This record gives sequence, structure tokens and C-alpha cells, in this order.
Amino acid sequence: MKIYDISQELFGGKVYPGDPVPAYERICAIDSGDFYNLTKITMGAHNGTHIDAPFHFYKEGKTIDQLELSRCVGPCTVIDLTDHNQASFLHILEHCHKRLLLKGNIQVTLDMAKRMNQFGIVLVGVEGQSVGDADAPAPVHLELLRENVVLLEGLVLEKVSVGEYFLSAAPLKAGGSDGAPCRAILLDFEEE
Repeated sequence: MKIYDISQELFGGKVYPGDPVPAYERICAIDSGDFYNLTKITMGAHNGTHIDAPFHFYKEGKTIDQLELSRCVGPCTVIDLTDHNQASFLHILEHCHKRLLLKGNIQVTLDMAKRMNQFGIVLVGVEGQSVGDADAPAPVHLELLRENVVLLEGLVLEKVSVGEYFLSAAPLKAGGSDGAPCRAILLDFEEE
């Protein structure tokens, strides 16, 4: 089995425009004579590799601690849509797992989001910090989150080949939050 870490490093990762930049402060340090190291972290819920909860765009939507973890863990399909058209995308949706990771600089369009909902996709992951257009993220988020689709954003898939894997991307249990960071990994049981 091979494990792929598909998460960004938090403090050096991408930050969505306008979001707080993650930072840390060493409040106890062995090098300063303390008995242990202790770090204080400040960040936004959508920094680094993270999950959006429906509450991010819906006042009455589920918060991150209310998400069904079964949507975040299980078989998934990694695809590259660089050279695909709408017909091939529909073919992919007919045959892929219900957790779908999009490799490359892909922004989900509203039409793609509607198709994903038609095919019962439960998780969509992208390498960008937003699943939709950075200049107008609301329509795609609203379409997918309306159906409680888990949005996994900020992935690092450059070392991962297209194919089928087992995904583990459970968010931190941050009660009442609209999103939370996660450590996303892919398991390839075929590879030693």
C-alpha cells in the first residue's frame, strides 16, 4: 500500500484572497529554557487544505461538525479534465466513485456542479482554494452545498496519477464552524 499526502503545508500554503494568513507563535520553547515546546496557531477555517460545510453559504446549512464523515472517507476517483469535453465528463460521472478529485487547475462551472448533483457525487475536491471561480464563487458553492456535497479545497495532486484510491479527509471537529482544515491522504492498495 502507498500513502499519498495530498495536503498543503499550512504555513506556506495558498491563501484565498481576503482570508487571514495562518501564523504560529511559540509560547513555550525548550531552547528558551522551558520544559516543553508549545505553539499557538492563528488561522482562518479555510486556510490550506480544508473542507467547506454548507453553513459557509447557507444560514441554516450544516456546520462542519454536522457533516456525515462517510462523505469524507471512502473510495474516490482522481481525474484530469484538461482535455475533456462535456460528453466525456458525463461518461466520467457515470463510472466514477461518488468522491471525485479534480487534478490540475480546474474550476468547477455551474453546469458541472449541476451534473455532479444529478449523478449523486458526495465530495468534490480541487487543487485551488475555491471549487468555483475565484471572482464569483457563490453559484457553484450554492449548487453543491445545497445537496450537502462536501467541498475539499486546496489539494496537492501533482504526484498522484489519475485513477482510483481510498480517500481520508475528515475535517477537524470545529463545532459551529463553516469550514475546517483537514489532512487529506490517498491510499493506493495496488501499489507496494
